[in-house]
Amino acid sequence: MKKQLLIVDGYNMIGAWPELVLLKKQDKMEDARDALLNRLSNFAKYEGTEIIVVFDAQFVPGITTRFTKYQLEVVFTEEGETADSYIERVAGELNTRLTQVTVATSDLAEQWVVFSQGALRTSARELYKTIEKTEKQIAGHQEDLKFADFRRNSPWTADQLAELGQKLAELSSKRDNSK
Repeated sequence: MKKQLLIVDGYNMIGAWPELVLLKKQDKMEDARDALLNRLSNFAKYEGTEIIVVFDAQFVPGITTRFTKYQLEVVFTEEGETADSYIERVAGELNTRLTQVTVATSDLAEQWVVFSQGALRTSARELYKTIEKTEKQIAGHQEDLKFADFRRNSPWTADQLAELGQKLAELSSKRDNSK
């Protein structure tokens, strides 16, 4: 099976996901980036997918860098390079017989370029819906784990139930003898 690699156009997601749009409108861009990374991290861990999140340096001048956060690779492009051109170049390089690259962006021109290189594409809305679905699955599994050690009908152990059965038998026999 091919390794799955998701390359995310970070600011494209921030401009499309409802809760991130609110943060952006409040001039809380760093909070929006962090919230995006947090949700993508949970998704990546649960689905076993490697994710690279790319941000334009134009919004954070002088920060050209690459680092790992929440087990995601985060890239701020160089000032002369857009996130789109970085994503297009990296998608072409990393999409191989052993790695299936998917690019998350709603930019149609970028979708066509990566698609022509053999990579798959998903829109910001599609990724948002996929992550919401995964978060519901995670919540369901957490609930299952929470109740995994609970007994369905009885909080008693087998020994306790046997002892209670003996007491019931004793009391029943005393009652029958008293009649």
